[in-house]
Amino acid sequence: MSIYQLLFITSNSQISQLNKLVNPKKYSQVIKWVLDRLFAAIALLVFSPVILVVAMAIYIRMGGPIFFCQPRPGKNGRVFNLYKFRSMTNDCDADGNLLPNEQRLIPFGLLLRKTSLDELPQLWNVLKGDMSFVGPRPLLVRYLDRYTPEQARRHDVMPGITGWAQVNGRNSISWDAKFKLDVSYVDNWSLWFDVKILFLTVLKVLKRDGINQEGCATASDFMGVLDVQN
Repeated sequence: MSIYQLLFITSNSQISQLNKLVNPKKYSQVIKWVLDRLFAAIALLVFSPVILVVAMAIYIRMGGPIFFCQPRPGKNGRVFNLYKFRSMTNDCDADGNLLPNEQRLIPFGLLLRKTSLDELPQLWNVLKGDMSFVGPRPLLVRYLDRYTPEQARRHDVMPGITGWAQVNGRNSISWDAKFKLDVSYVDNWSLWFDVKILFLTVLKVLKRDGINQEGCATASDFMGVLDVQN
């Protein structure tokens, strides 16, 4: 092997190592991490009067608690507590069991969902680093063992307040379609993709469509393989 070939191989090896260290996508992910927290802090300050008014309205209309808190799986399946404004009453039947969601979702709660005001407390989740502004929606912990390996890839990134599935049907599309959109987001992520989703989210909120699945207060339970086959 000549000295020129050796230098060529060494040069290519060094370039390859440099590309691994200086990965444009890694830089974009760092930028996203910083922007998420920066804008979450700003949004919490800007929307603090709205948050206060909504909190008072919930307490007057439904009493306490004001917030809905539930464990949800985040990136790599790590469980965190997700916060939302409560949109359903705690009404129970004669045996003390909660009534079905459809009966507990009052018009005021539906208004919170249609305007996405119930999502405002998730700004705190973004500030804490549990979530991002954009990413697959964090679903229920009990769904974790129902995913196929392909569907589980939705947990390769940080969950979001809004996402690619949300702007393409939200609760009005099938679970299989949602997960395909989530995985597509994971595979094609970029900062510009996030900007596009945020813009489409604003349009969705203004149109107020795709909030509920037909026949359900929100969406039916994900049953794993059964939902993929249907």
